[in-house]
Amino acid sequence: MIPPWWTTEGPPVNAAPGCRHQPGPDGDHGARLGEDQWVTPPSLLSRFADYDAADLARRRGSLVVSVVVPARDEQETVGQVVAAVHDELMLAGGGVDLVSELVVVDDASSDATAERAAAAGARVERGAGLGKGAAMDKGVAATTGDVVVFVDADVVNFGAHFVTGLVGPMLDDDEVVMVKAFYERPLHDQGTGGGRVTELVARPVVSLLFPELAGIRQPLAGETALRRAVLEHTALEPGYGVELGLLVDVAERYGVGAIAQVDLGTRVHRNRPLSELRPQATDVLRAALARAGAPLGR
Repeated sequence: MIPPWWTTEGPPVNAAPGCRHQPGPDGDHGARLGEDQWVTPPSLLSRFADYDAADLARRRGSLVVSVVVPARDEQETVGQVVAAVHDELMLAGGGVDLVSELVVVDDASSDATAERAAAAGARVERGAGLGKGAAMDKGVAATTGDVVVFVDADVVNFGAHFVTGLVGPMLDDDEVVMVKAFYERPLHDQGTGGGRVTELVARPVVSLLFPELAGIRQPLAGETALRRAVLEHTALEPGYGVELGLLVDVAERYGVGAIAQVDLGTRVHRNRPLSELRPQATDVLRAALARAGAPLGR
């Protein structure tokens, strides 16, 4: 749904020719170029390299940071994801004092996901197998942090910078309530081509139904940070539609200008065969259409 402050009265000062301005409630939050391309203000874009873990640990003050990892059947990678956070960003693991809580929600795995997560330093909560969004919701309930950082368990090249990159914008600007990651996504041995559900479903749907969000480069990114106050007022979709649902809901309630993006470089994960992507695509489309007010079949 288009926010009430949407306007097309004209471009902001110094806007590129042909841009159409989208001011937020308190000022400039973006400009539209053409029909479906949005230019994100530089102030809301950052890179993981902009943030140092020790510096963030000093700057956080009394702010409590929790990391939640929803996982199902990810025994091959969950241990290294947990270890990177535990060993580098937690005092308990010998790292800096940035992350206070690290929780893996094991969503009814049939493998050793829970055991390997616990061995690497996480507290493990048991999910009911109801889907990714439900696992994330359980993780929120099991933590107390002022900022909750969600990261996926299947990332092969995971590093502590995935967390520091997401926390950094929160400390830079109190008005930022959500940070979305973006990155290059290889497909098998090709440098690009990953994120098929994103490119074929999420981004087209966003462009058509929520054009104010077309500048969000990875709308389905599992690497996302939110302030707890936001999560307390936002319902999470139970399945794979959770990321898109959150994005649309946060933008509608707080404005696009409250969403920052951070470049995490390259993200390598287990690419699923096309036949396994249909449930994801369906959940994403359902979440989008529901928020656009479209009638859905039962």
